[in-house]
Amino acid sequence: MIELLLNPLRINSYAWLATFACAFINGLSKGGLKGLGMVTIPIMVFIYGGMASTGLLLPMLIFSDMLAVRMYRKNMQWRQVKKLLPWVFPGLTLAVFVGKFINDDTFRNIIAILIIMSLAIIIFFDFFGKKINFSKSPILSAFTGLIGGFASMIGNAAGPIFNLFLLSTRIPKNNFIATAAIFFLTMNVIKVPLHIFVWHSITWNTFHMNLLMLPAIVTGVMAGKKITSYIPEKTFRYLVLFIIALSALLLLIK
Repeated sequence: MIELLLNPLRINSYAWLATFACAFINGLSKGGLKGLGMVTIPIMVFIYGGMASTGLLLPMLIFSDMLAVRMYRKNMQWRQVKKLLPWVFPGLTLAVFVGKFINDDTFRNIIAILIIMSLAIIIFFDFFGKKINFSKSPILSAFTGLIGGFASMIGNAAGPIFNLFLLSTRIPKNNFIATAAIFFLTMNVIKVPLHIFVWHSITWNTFHMNLLMLPAIVTGVMAGKKITSYIPEKTFRYLVLFIIALSALLLLIK
């Protein structure tokens, strides 16, 4: 009985501890170390498989987003979110219909290549002292929302795409964290019914497991906020760029 309460998915102790660690890392990411959560995607896929891992991760991400929104609520920039959300819905819808048939590896390779190309553009303009702002282009905003929605539904992999979008706006660190949190909270909540009723990747047992991960998530978010408070604005930008590049590489080698 106790084992069932503490291990509803009946996984071994190593997998349970790895899941707990992933919950903590996602908390760190949502607390301010943006993009760090991407490193948990290959781990979760290895333990649970592709679609099952997305359903298990989703409530963890929502819990983390809620805490981040609470902590950074005064710094949100809704105008950036509103530019993308109308295009997120078609991306999510498309992913729901093709999610059971698309080749995950091919899709992740495409997303990784797009991330690397976008990253190269930003670094190029930074090097030459010029500024590029994706949010000022309706086409780039639509593309970001569409691909972000699709990537989020398929593998919770929209983080690097949206982080690049926000980096291009050069908003301050706390505004960056707050705006990302409210965007992902909104998008992730929309995804819940799709995971429950269409993909059946969220069940009572997976949600039970999510509840067991709450201490790791809360601790991670608080630690992420504390660590981020010591990071200067310029260093924060370079740190996010580095994590995005690492995320793209992880998608390629997965």
